[in-house]
Amino acid sequence: MIEIAKLCKSFNEHRVLDNTTLKIETGQTCVIIGRSGCGKSVLLKHIVGVLKPDSGKIFIDGQETTGLNDKELEPVRLKIGLVFQGGALFDSMTVGENVGFGLIEYNHIDRKKLSERIEESLCMVGLSGIQNLMPSELSGGMKKRVALARAICTKPEIILYDEPTTGVDPITADSINELIRELHDKLKVTSVVVTHDMKSAYRIADKIAMLYDGKIITEGTVSEIQNTRHPVVYQFINGLAQGPITETMGCLK
Repeated sequence: MIEIAKLCKSFNEHRVLDNTTLKIETGQTCVIIGRSGCGKSVLLKHIVGVLKPDSGKIFIDGQETTGLNDKELEPVRLKIGLVFQGGALFDSMTVGENVGFGLIEYNHIDRKKLSERIEESLCMVGLSGIQNLMPSELSGGMKKRVALARAICTKPEIILYDEPTTGVDPITADSINELIRELHDKLKVTSVVVTHDMKSAYRIADKIAMLYDGKIITEGTVSEIQNTRHPVVYQFINGLAQGPITETMGCLK
């Protein structure tokens, strides 16, 4: 479903992605791990087409997207739901308007069908009947769920998650992980999750890939990653201060 081939991206003198290569199969949940600032979110922005690479290619469902302009990208983006870090809800819009934003922006849909789709999406994340609330009336966990409802409202084939458990307590984080698995199973979507939360990664992943110094340095099943002998991966997944990763290595600010 997603193929990233030798992707390179620099910001000024900093090489963030350096021949990054990764394949994600249809229906798979791939978790990309790595230190904060190492380029995980940059990689997501390339997949959705917000950023353009310096070189390399991205294929979505067999179609190369790196050379497409915004208009040509519209049908591709409709295949993709994006859950932003922190939710990124529009404060001036109701919950219902937030959830239906993608449909309102890109599709001609009548008011009744729009309302039904919004309610269906909220119901799937356990928040039925809150369309008229404002984001300021929601808890942090509810905001995360509304953001997820917005992502699935367009019935995407791919869902991208940017640090979905950041900023919430452990119980809420686990409920979000469970919801991600449930939605994956119900909707049969391909999911890409970027995180440095290893508990979350182990809970939801079919495959884990680690981004370090701009490259995918390893990928494998949860069991394979947990039993790795790669010194960088071992240090990261176990949260060890001592090892080949230092405070200034492995991420580009």
